[in-house]
Amino acid sequence: MGEQAPGKDDMRIRDPIHGVIPVSDPEKAVIDSRFYQRLRYVRQLGFGDLAFPGATHTRHAHSLGAMYVASRVFNAVASRSDLPDDVREHFCTAVRLAVLCHDLGHMPFSHASERIAPRRSLLRLPGWLDSVAEGEQATHEDYTAKLLLDSSLTDIIQKEFGPRGITPMAAVALITGAKPPKDPGFTHQGVDWTPLLRAIVSGELDADRMDYLLRDSFYTGVNYGRYDMDWIVSNLNPAVKDGRAVLALSRAAAFAFEDFLLSRYHMFVSVYLHHTSVNFDHMLRRYYEETPGEFEIPHDPEAFLLCDDAALWYTLRRSKNRWAERISRRQGFKLLAQFTERDTGYDLEVLNSALTSGGFEHYTVQSKGALSKYVGSSGGSGNPGLFILDVSTGRLTEVARYTPLYQRYSGAVRLTRLYVRPDQAERAREMMGRMLGQTTQS
Repeated sequence: MGEQAPGKDDMRIRDPIHGVIPVSDPEKAVIDSRFYQRLRYVRQLGFGDLAFPGATHTRHAHSLGAMYVASRVFNAVASRSDLPDDVREHFCTAVRLAVLCHDLGHMPFSHASERIAPRRSLLRLPGWLDSVAEGEQATHEDYTAKLLLDSSLTDIIQKEFGPRGITPMAAVALITGAKPPKDPGFTHQGVDWTPLLRAIVSGELDADRMDYLLRDSFYTGVNYGRYDMDWIVSNLNPAVKDGRAVLALSRAAAFAFEDFLLSRYHMFVSVYLHHTSVNFDHMLRRYYEETPGEFEIPHDPEAFLLCDDAALWYTLRRSKNRWAERISRRQGFKLLAQFTERDTGYDLEVLNSALTSGGFEHYTVQSKGALSKYVGSSGGSGNPGLFILDVSTGRLTEVARYTPLYQRYSGAVRLTRLYVRPDQAERAREMMGRMLGQTTQS
């Protein structure tokens, strides 16, 4: 079975990353909904365009691309299985829907605004989702679940996908990894395919990452996010472990997977944690702290429709808060110094004290970037596993044990940055240079 073939009247969307993306009528109904169209106004990289002017792409386009990748991955796997055509179509439709909707709950400037999200309890989510809750504060995944389970979008999904045996609850289960009270229908001949489908939606080698690395690389103009997707996809297999289907990559593509991991790692260090983005994220945080309630994330789904980047920009431009004014005028603090965990010969507390004593207005921001958020885990509903398959023997090895990169990069890279008020930057650099015994570069 090849890639999902569009019907005669299905919509086709042109995409600069993947070419033509076919969209079914039920998917079109979801895309046309106000909840999905809201993603046109939520940029993928938040403040990223301040450092990379081309990075104005949105979560709307990314979600479409990720859906396309999801069907490529699933169909490659299904072609190596004995799943009948109707079951393949059912599973593929479910995983495409989940990936299409996985970013619906993202807030303005994406992750930067989650710190002012309301209490999770206000969303009144069903109890079966408590097992994947990350704390008392709502996350974008909580919002995604709310929109799918309890909004006008719920009715659209039930109407369009219900006849195909796919419920909003099943989509939320694939997105969050939580176990729903009702069987989502992903078992065939005694084998539970949920772990494999879940791994495509959110896992070590998922459709989300596979799209955003290529997309973010393209729009930022950097090369770090490129990898050999065709070779990886063509080497994906289903494998059964303890009655559960898992995602397995042929040993022949292990090096391509390592390249994929390094691409993500380098994108974090060079793009996602770029000093300009980190700087403006911090100023936004200071704005939220100093002017609580001026901009809020509503817990009501209908009100959430109006909560996007444009709404936040509107508020920032009219605010009298000093951080809001700096953000809207692009007057960020200047990078004074940057250190990683490999740098020695400095004492951060001493440097901060010296800056304070010298009357310099400054702040310190610490960022972390890891090779994988699943380092040290070996699978499970919350951390979908990926295995390396020896095709000749059928032997499965957890990828973290097979790939030496996990051991080499098991610790997160830590980036510590000192920022100072622009008009004080030159004097601060001189003082910093004297303290460190060298000229500190910006």
